[in-house]
Parts: sequence; C-alpha cells; structure tokens
Amino acid sequence: MIKLLLVDDHELVRSGIKRILEDTPGMQVLGEASSGEEAIEFVRRNAPDVIIMDINMPGIGGLETTRKLLQIHPGLKIIVVTVHIQEPYPTRMLEAGASGYLTKHCAVDEIVDAIKAVMQGERYISADIAKQLALNMLPGGTRSPFERLSQREMQVMLMVTQGHSIQDISDRLCLSPKTVSTYRYRLYEKLGVSNDVELTHFAMRHGILDPEAVSD
Repeated sequence: MIKLLLVDDHELVRSGIKRILEDTPGMQVLGEASSGEEAIEFVRRNAPDVIIMDINMPGIGGLETTRKLLQIHPGLKIIVVTVHIQEPYPTRMLEAGASGYLTKHCAVDEIVDAIKAVMQGERYISADIAKQLALNMLPGGTRSPFERLSQREMQVMLMVTQGHSIQDISDRLCLSPKTVSTYRYRLYEKLGVSNDVELTHFAMRHGILDPEAVSD
C-alpha cells in the first residue's frame, strides 16, 4: 500500500486528487495539509511514502518545504503538481529533491503513473515540462532572470513578494534578520529592482508569482 499526503492550500484541489487516488487500488491517502508547515508537522508524526504538493502556498511554500521534508526523511518521494511551468520553478524544485513535476492540467491517469514511477526510484516529469527544460538548454533558449538567484535568494524572494516581513522570514527560515536583509538586497541587485513593489511586479511579469495569490 502506497501511503500519500496531499499538500495544497486549495481544498477543492485536494478533494479532487484525493478522489482519484482513493479509487486507485494500492494507494491510501493518509492526510491532507494546506501549507508547508502543516506538511512538515504531519511528516514528523506519520510516515507517508509520497507527497503530492503545490509550490505556491502560505508560509514557506513548496521550495523550502521540499528541502525541510527531505532533511527529515531523505527517502521521501515528493511530486509537484502546480500551475507553474515557467523556469526556474521546475529546475529549482528538482534540484531541491522533488522526484516528479506535473502541471495541474495533466490527465488524471498521469498522477497515478507518476506515483508508481517515483516509487520505483524513477523521476517523472510531464511532457510539456520536459520539452521546456530541453529547449532551454539549447543555444538561444529562453533563460529566466530568476535563474541568477541562489536557492536561498529565491526562497527569500518568494516570501518577500508574498508580503512576509523581514522578521517573519527570519523566524520561518531560522536566519538572522540581518542575513535575510543581505539576501534581499543581493537579489534586488541581481534582478535590477530597488524595492519590494518593483520586485513583486517583476515576478508577476515573469510568471513567478500568481497575481491571485498576491491579491489574497
């Protein structure tokens, strides 16, 4: 029996995926979480085999959650299911240790196929994402300006654009406020922006940030 945890801040999405998986022989949904922090607490108390997780969520989000979960259980399989197909999300999530990357437009059967694949030790990337990754590697391929950021700068950027204060980011990432500020100004310099508002608009233009999430 493959034990699963569903992590998404939209209950409707979790319910839809849960129905699919509960109708699949050999799979059991152990629980659900609406944020990375909830997922981490769940995994500390339980032992899922696979986590189906979004990227954009309240709190630390999917990128930092992936790193923390794999520190707790290195053998855990994490499959990203998201609306974000733009770089640097796919590459960053795979670098952080995700075993699979799907879009929310994928066919129902593909989620099941991905779970079976990662349980066999394989990586599963949806065809549209794999094509984009391959094209970006070719000479003249489109490169995201966010690829210039380090993993930690990327995480700070995501939290800043979600409206988190320096102190809140410091507390959640276990960094000093001074260190967070250093990362913040370093990413300003790399992206050519001068404040949080410009940063947020820049992220939205490049598809890094969901405008709906900002308005929430």
